Amino acid sequence: MICLSCKYAPVELFVGFGEECRRLDPNPASFSCADSCAHPNLCGFAKAVIETAAEEGIREILFTDCCDAMRRSFDVLRQQNLRFIRLLPLPHKKGAAEIRRFAEELEQLAADYAAYSGKPFSRGLALAACRKASAETERAKGPVVTLAGAHGGSLLLGQAQRALPGFTVVDDTCSGNRHLAAESIPKGFESDRAFFEWYARALLQMKPCLRMADTAGRTQATRGEAGAGMIYHTVKFCDYYSFEYAALKDSAGIPLLKIETDTTPQSSGQLKTRLEAFAETLGVQKEESQKMEKKENRTVRYAAGIDSGSTSTDAVVLDAEGILLGKAILQTGMSASGSAKEALAQALREAGLDQSALDAVVATGYGRDVLGMGSRTVTEITCHAKGAHALFPEARTIIDIGGQDSKVIRIDENGAVLNFIMNDKCAAGTGRFLEMQARALGLTMEEMSRMGLTWKSEVEISNMCTVFAESEVVSLVAKDTPLPDIIHGLNRSVAAKTASLVRRGKGGLGYAMTGGVSRNAGVVTCLSEALGAPIQVSELSQLCGAIGAALIGLGK
Repeated sequence: MICLSCKYAPVELFVGFGEECRRLDPNPASFSCADSCAHPNLCGFAKAVIETAAEEGIREILFTDCCDAMRRSFDVLRQQNLRFIRLLPLPHKKGAAEIRRFAEELEQLAADYAAYSGKPFSRGLALAACRKASAETERAKGPVVTLAGAHGGSLLLGQAQRALPGFTVVDDTCSGNRHLAAESIPKGFESDRAFFEWYARALLQMKPCLRMADTAGRTQATRGEAGAGMIYHTVKFCDYYSFEYAALKDSAGIPLLKIETDTTPQSSGQLKTRLEAFAETLGVQKEESQKMEKKENRTVRYAAGIDSGSTSTDAVVLDAEGILLGKAILQTGMSASGSAKEALAQALREAGLDQSALDAVVATGYGRDVLGMGSRTVTEITCHAKGAHALFPEARTIIDIGGQDSKVIRIDENGAVLNFIMNDKCAAGTGRFLEMQARALGLTMEEMSRMGLTWKSEVEISNMCTVFAESEVVSLVAKDTPLPDIIHGLNRSVAAKTASLVRRGKGGLGYAMTGGVSRNAGVVTCLSEALGAPIQVSELSQLCGAIGAALIGLGK
């Protein structure tokens, strides 16, 4: 079994030896092995290849030198006990000289493999494989969403397809859609050299990787009969594809979602939220809701919304007019479902209702899929937009700083999501960041919020990493720096990071803030100063997700 890392790898050459090939599709649970033998800042895909090779005991592998990360992976793995490992030089141009050079490299690779395996090369088998690879791909049926950018693999492709029922997700990443150029393949060749010259040309005519000098045709916004949207993927510690995204985001002409992964399943929670929110912007949730409403065909008198977050679980009960009858905010604790049941029960007691009176229960938040008590689940992106629009009808940019992430949501005059952006899977700038610093100072979050308003001198917190910032706070305390000044410095650092996220999301005037951090007046004031505009908040801001969920339950 020959394992390959790149779509330019000569699959058909190895088929000519009667070998089976497998393109690596790594999604390891961790990088425990890769981190011990490679640089920690090596790109996520390269580390995943190293980790997978170790986990699966791969003994035959071919790399192409398409980028520095693949060269480093080759350097690491050739020190291991592999039987056959080669690095194939890949031209970044496709002129006559480059094709000749590439043909020579392919011919040498064939000679190396023949010497290693003791098998002869069969042009007939290789040609048959070429004909199969050059067959025209099946035309996508129905509306299409393109997965573009860097390698995402089956894990990302599968999650995208599950989040987008009714759409066909086409893999147009650097490793997807491998097929030879649709040019006529000769019936035969006079020699192996003639075959390799043709084969080199055919490989280099494929849809180009971003590493190629000529990248024309890479970012086609449509495919098949329709191009409804694009998911653009980048890999952690690989900034190369971010340049293409930066050029594409203002010219795509279709909804565009940028996500970054390290190829492991560790960020599946955030990834699921982003993909499902993107699906909602494409109308997937709306279509499902319409089907459900037609099926139920009944008036909703009371609806509940439950927002199951990483830090708090919020619940509200609304009547048919959208009037708030009951509410609850509880710590999520060790059981998302248990906290949700208690929060709903508390909101119902305040409303004076029994649970049997509810006609709809809509769940949102990171724990929405494990609650088992909602008639429907909707992402917090859509719910915060709906809830914020109800509280702040003039707002067009919603800033939500929650327990484990931050979001900026742009909405229209009806509260529909136009675009959104989320922070990376890091606690920097979130409620968790502030919670950890409050703990280091020996304060509650309420005490920290009040004390931060009485500062007198500016203090700079240089680290946004939760761990490093905590060390910096401890050092400031040791220097007898007044606590209000330290807290103000923390508030300013959170505001600066959030303001940067707002600018990346192209947020405009008409700001409103939701989430638990909206209760921290110091952060709100610092963020308003960073944006140069007022930010609307309400005593109900933390409940925006639950309110939006309940409004969706009411059909509003």
